[in-house]
Amino acid sequence: MCHHCRTEQVPISSPRQQKRKATIYNKQAKAPPLSANTFFPEVAEMEAYRKEQPNPQRVAVVTGANKGIGLEVVRQLALEGVTVVLTARDEKRGTDAVESLRRSGLPNVVFHQLDVRDPAGAAALAEFVRTRFGKLDILVNNAGHSGVAVDVEGLKSLNIDPQVWLSGKATHTVQGVIKQTYEDAEVCIDTNYYGCKRVSEALLPLLQLSIAGARIVNVSSLRSELKRIPSESTRGELADVEHLDEERIEGVLRRFLEDLKKDQLESGGWGLMLPAYSISKVAMNAYTRVLARRWPGLCVNCVHPGYVDTDINWHTGVLPVKEGARGPVMLALLPAGGPSGCYFDQTAMGEF
Repeated sequence: MCHHCRTEQVPISSPRQQKRKATIYNKQAKAPPLSANTFFPEVAEMEAYRKEQPNPQRVAVVTGANKGIGLEVVRQLALEGVTVVLTARDEKRGTDAVESLRRSGLPNVVFHQLDVRDPAGAAALAEFVRTRFGKLDILVNNAGHSGVAVDVEGLKSLNIDPQVWLSGKATHTVQGVIKQTYEDAEVCIDTNYYGCKRVSEALLPLLQLSIAGARIVNVSSLRSELKRIPSESTRGELADVEHLDEERIEGVLRRFLEDLKKDQLESGGWGLMLPAYSISKVAMNAYTRVLARRWPGLCVNCVHPGYVDTDINWHTGVLPVKEGARGPVMLALLPAGGPSGCYFDQTAMGEF
């Protein structure tokens, strides 16, 4: 179930615009339920509509953005005229990324160092945005950690078919080259779930000051879908949207870590393919739904960007980063009245 932001009144100047607006918003009637595999809105229509509207200066923060999907999201948002704060844990890599974008003709990008695992860093970022811009319109939580130790050359030598990888059927094939440790799992969960929560909470007061209407986009994964958790009771806990909160989500994460420490993942009903990464992204999706319900004035969504060729999957992905950024950018630039509390598979709405 998705929670929808209220629709704002936008001036209509022609029958053609009016027809398009009716198609996208249906503002005279309650919007019909959105089903899986439905585009919301149709990407081409949304982009055409957006280009016809006034573009007040918007400010965005993108985490984990010195490379890969994060960097491409920054580039695409900057091309749309958004002022973007590119954040990265490594200061040199972050500043180098900003300089590269500026040399390509995008002066509207600035850098701020951020380790999403550091509460003081999140607070410092919020203070920087408050002092420099006075508000925030877009937050893209992209920083991530794979949660495993990998023999990269060994993995490449297996030459696993992408469809086999995506289906999860490669679990036993990769056992010799991908190792899940408790320490890596802790870092993964602290980055992917708690890092997202940490940064979101620090920036929420500034997001509420957005005139255009704030957007939070949590970059997730195909491995985040609830059907990938073998335990029916755990799936049920996280699918119960009305009773979902941080306490419930974090209780699930604690159980996962306890079972991992006891080497009881399989008997505990957890998936075995990238287990910590998977449950951390499941938790991120659940947190997305919590935020959407708690803050109905914001549009908060999560998105699987596709199987993209990036460092986090050791370059086993098949899509270019330009394609991987399409979904996050679409959700970051949703017009008023867009969906909230929803999961997208690239640019199509999917099932949690």
